Amino acid sequence: MKNLESIFLILLIIPFFTFGQQVGEMKMDMKEGENIHKKKGYSPYAGRHFPTQVYWGDTHLHTSNSLDARAFGTVLGPEEAYKLARGEEITATHGEKIKLSRPLDWLVVADHSDGMGAMNEIIKGNPNLMKDPVVKDWHNRVNEGGKTALLATMDIINSFALGKIPPILLDEDFSQSVWERYIKTAEKYNDPGTFTSIIGYEWTSTENGNNLHRNVLYRNNGDIAKQMLPYTTSESFNPEDLWKWMERYEEKTGGDVLALAHNGNLSNGIMFPVEVNPATGKALDGNYAKQRIKWEPLYEITQIKGDGETHPLLSPNDEFADYENWEKGNLNLSVAKTDDMLQYEYAREALKNGLKMEESLGVNPYKFGVVGSTDSHTSLATAEEDNFFGKHSGNEPSGHRATGIVAEFEGNKVMDWELVASGYAGVWATENTREALFDAMARKEVYATTGPRILVRFFGGWNFTKEDALNRLPAEIGYSKGVPMGGDMYTAPKGKSPSFLVGALKDPYGGNLDRIQIVKGWLDKSGKTHEKVYNVVWSDMDQRKAGKDGMLPDVGNTVDVKNATWSNSIGRAELLSVWKDPDFDPKLKAFYYARVIEIPTPRWTAYDAKRFGVEMPKESPMTTTERAYTSPIWYTP
Repeated sequence: MKNLESIFLILLIIPFFTFGQQVGEMKMDMKEGENIHKKKGYSPYAGRHFPTQVYWGDTHLHTSNSLDARAFGTVLGPEEAYKLARGEEITATHGEKIKLSRPLDWLVVADHSDGMGAMNEIIKGNPNLMKDPVVKDWHNRVNEGGKTALLATMDIINSFALGKIPPILLDEDFSQSVWERYIKTAEKYNDPGTFTSIIGYEWTSTENGNNLHRNVLYRNNGDIAKQMLPYTTSESFNPEDLWKWMERYEEKTGGDVLALAHNGNLSNGIMFPVEVNPATGKALDGNYAKQRIKWEPLYEITQIKGDGETHPLLSPNDEFADYENWEKGNLNLSVAKTDDMLQYEYAREALKNGLKMEESLGVNPYKFGVVGSTDSHTSLATAEEDNFFGKHSGNEPSGHRATGIVAEFEGNKVMDWELVASGYAGVWATENTREALFDAMARKEVYATTGPRILVRFFGGWNFTKEDALNRLPAEIGYSKGVPMGGDMYTAPKGKSPSFLVGALKDPYGGNLDRIQIVKGWLDKSGKTHEKVYNVVWSDMDQRKAGKDGMLPDVGNTVDVKNATWSNSIGRAELLSVWKDPDFDPKLKAFYYARVIEIPTPRWTAYDAKRFGVEMPKESPMTTTERAYTSPIWYTP
């Protein structure tokens, strides 16, 4: 739905989101900020040396270079991926024309490092590869198509999960040629200031089917990146060994890399360990914590295989906790999910456990920022509900895709209707270049959405006032009085509680905003963690009153499922407020992050039902409540 009035309103109030001073200048007080403003002269926009807009992208897209994507039938490569992301119309694997509603600003083609590019050669019948009987069997079965090809693909995935990779697929000369060809394509489409192709890959640790995947992103250009081959799980399943590789890479090349952990809901309780490293069986120590947060400043909180913020069993008092949760099992479904695993899979619980671990290890290993990604295996970075092209080529739009099976093992299955259209990453950077985007990610000045391009600002400080929320350039105030998402606050001034300036603007093509919430987690004196969700600002505040428990009446629902549309007659286009923590204890460690909730809108299943004239499975949701999550701000006494 495209509400023109909302679009015009957004265009009028975009200046609201201009950015404030950089990280190094965050300690200014308001008076200093006013002095700087005066020195700049009449124009409030002149002389800025800080980020002024958010750049939208996807940190996690697979193409035909990924073994599983190609086995599932995807024929599009990195070139087509970049073309679509930068706004061109292309043809998907099964012949559908596709174009994004708006171009992305940047993209990471993050193909699996194990066997990168090999499946293209397997399917072609490369004579050298056909010498291996296992590879030849894969060739025959994948080319047969249908159910046989699906089973062959699952066999391939399991082989990698168990570390049983045919040695012929690990030939260094072949791997180097694929890597250099990928880099050449990335360089071709990198256009600093207009569109950025960030070089990267996915390290695919799936030992025994448990997902510990990481995406590795490069700050520099291809001449540096090609000096070392990507790290593979043929060398190790242990994330600590990946971090050692990253360190060797930086020492050898002089380049910079960072990693972000894959969303953990298919890890079966080992993504965020608190006592023992599941890869080694050894107790976690301070070095583990130090290395993890050094190399992994970001976490993928939402993507196509489910949302990873929290779960109703972990957050029973959070009415929005039950959002697109996947709880079937591990990646290959070989081990079913149990409730005790959940606390080590979701972001909010990890953030809480990180506070506790810092007490014993001296370092918080889970002090991460958050991004959204697609993890699509189609070369198509689509995250909007009305333009959703699935996870692999078999999930591309059709009248029967919702009833298909994504994965199955001994009766445990994931259906296509369970796929989630999530998500995108918003990065507040000084410019649209590899270096600036990487630096913003490294300082965690990033946030995630489940697909809509909601603009979000979040600042924490000690002196924000209600009047600050009336200023049309709040970023100036935000940085002069506090720190942004991803930042730190230390030792509360006597008698002060932290205050937060938070605001959001709707996606012009999306639903209105229902509310902004601030989620707080803290560690008490006895070493126990807690959480609380506060409603900070919401639509119709004069009519919708919070109860004594802080809960709000529902915003309502205007979705017309039959016609796959909705009305923006409820909610608001903009929400902005200052909130002060009413329960603050200056002696206790805490974190805060903002969550922005949209009004209900049609889910991709509703669009499919309308377009193809089909009925969806009764279990399938037909509406969605899209949202955004900011990186946290931490308080340390």
